[in-house]
Amino acid sequence: MQVWRRLLPALVVTLLALQGAASHAQRAASSAAGIYTCTDERGRKITSDRPIPECNARVQQVLNSDGSVREVRAPTPTADEVAEIEALKRAEAERQAAQKDAVRRDRNLMHRYKTDAAHQKAREAALDSVRVAIKGTKARQEELLKERRPLLDESEFYKGKPLPGKLKGQLDANDAALEAQRAAANTQQAELDRINRIYDAELSRLRALWAGATPGSLGPLPPAPPSVRP
Repeated sequence: MQVWRRLLPALVVTLLALQGAASHAQRAASSAAGIYTCTDERGRKITSDRPIPECNARVQQVLNSDGSVREVRAPTPTADEVAEIEALKRAEAERQAAQKDAVRRDRNLMHRYKTDAAHQKAREAALDSVRVAIKGTKARQEELLKERRPLLDESEFYKGKPLPGKLKGQLDANDAALEAQRAAANTQQAELDRINRIYDAELSRLRALWAGATPGSLGPLPPAPPSVRP
C-alpha cells in the first residue's frame, strides 16, 4: 500500500500529460480539417468541424484556424442538376470527338490532294462513268427517234381514222422508250451536278487549307447530296 501511495503522484502526472497530448492532437486535427460554416435556409449561421448536412444545398465555407477562408464548397447538386451536368459532359465529349474528326478529315484531304491538278484529275475520273452513261442515253434517244419517223409517216395514211393495233402498239412502245431515256438523261445530269458540287466544296476547302488554315477550323463540309443514280 505504501508503495502504491508513493507511485500515485507520478501516475497522476503521467495521465494528465497523456490527456494534454490527446487534447492537443484533437485540436491539431480539427485545425487541419478546417472549420465549416454556412447560413441555413432560415438565416442561421452554423459552424462545425465537418461538412454541415443542413447546408448541402447551400454554399459552405471552410475556414482556417485564424478565420481566413481556405475553401468554398459549392452546393451538392440535385438529381436534375446531376443529369444536366452529365448531359453537358456528353455534349462536350461529342463536340471534342467531332473536332478530332474534322481535323483528321482535313488532313486526309490535304494528303490525298496536294495540288489543284490532282484534285481535278480525281474529279474527271468520278465524272467519266456518268459522261459515258449520258453518251449512251443520247445515242439510244437518236435510235428511237429514227425508229419513230417511219411509224409517223405510216400513221399519216390514217388521219381521222383509228390506227391499226400493230402500228399503235409500236408508237406507244416508242413513246414509252423515249420517255424512259428522257428520265435517264435527267437523272444522269443530276448525278453529274451532284459530283461537281462535292468536288467544288472540297476544292474550296483545300484552297483554304493550302493557304494556311488550321485543319479542323473551317467547320464541317456541306453534306454530300444523295446519289441520284437510277
